[in-house]
Amino acid sequence: MFRNISLLLLGSLLLLSAADTPKSALDKPTLEAYVRHLYLLRPELTVQVLDPKPSDMLPGFLDVKVRISQGAASQDLSLMVSKDGKKILQGAVYNVADNPFKPELVKLKTPYQPALGTAGAPVAIVVFSDLQCPHCKEEAKMLRQNLIAAYPKEVRLYFVDHPIESLHPWARAAAIAGRCVFKQKPDAFWSFHDYIFGHQESITPENLKNTVLEWAKGEKEIDAMQLGQCMDAKATNAEVEAEMAQGSSLEVTGTPTLFINGRRIPNSIDWPNLKMIIDSEIEYQKTAHNAGDDCGCEVKLPVPSLPGAGTPQISPIKKK
Repeated sequence: MFRNISLLLLGSLLLLSAADTPKSALDKPTLEAYVRHLYLLRPELTVQVLDPKPSDMLPGFLDVKVRISQGAASQDLSLMVSKDGKKILQGAVYNVADNPFKPELVKLKTPYQPALGTAGAPVAIVVFSDLQCPHCKEEAKMLRQNLIAAYPKEVRLYFVDHPIESLHPWARAAAIAGRCVFKQKPDAFWSFHDYIFGHQESITPENLKNTVLEWAKGEKEIDAMQLGQCMDAKATNAEVEAEMAQGSSLEVTGTPTLFINGRRIPNSIDWPNLKMIIDSEIEYQKTAHNAGDDCGCEVKLPVPSLPGAGTPQISPIKKK
């Protein structure tokens, strides 16, 4: 009898102990349930809680990404969780001593990307684009018609491939072709860019190569045979992969996405609004000097008594 009573008491204590166990946002099922309730997420949406990482911006907290997806579409929710798992913060943390978009600026890599405008300009714009995306086509038309004409010395534009393969079946192949063109003749990329966007509606996975080669016929400095071989071998696929990885690191989930001195513009923008942002950034950089185009070089003048005097030294600039 006493044994039965002891077992009953032990069972009750275990139940009480389980009930009293504090909930922790570091427990993935707990955080998933909390996020589903907080944002009224439908059951058909998949919620994946990624592993926490120490927060660079907020000591004492952990960065936790929650990936919400349905099919091929996904969106990451960034949360900060206290190390004891009791508190959750959502929002941006800024260091007033740094550019507010420094995390994005650090991740944006523009060497070896097609570019227009003046190197070293106070405003650098990076566009992540998909050559099969209709919205990208319209934004590209707006940029080509207005940007460099209005800001010949103040803006540098960079193009980065970010094909959305789940929606656009020939986008990656077009990106590979564009990199093949860029490797042959960097300046010819923009002619290719305009041609592909201009013929976007008639291009299919089957006729893409012929369309590219038709464009090449009118380009005296492009070797069409070499271009076709490059496309067939997918010789620049690794470069496209690197571009897409950069987009993923910046959480680019759709195209077009612009970064204006690191400021993210996740949807299409019209010219008046883009001009307003550029004008504001030009004015801000007159005193801030914490963003803009990095030409990727530093010319050191020959100074008597220093080693190597007589030949200018060229070395990479270190971003601050």
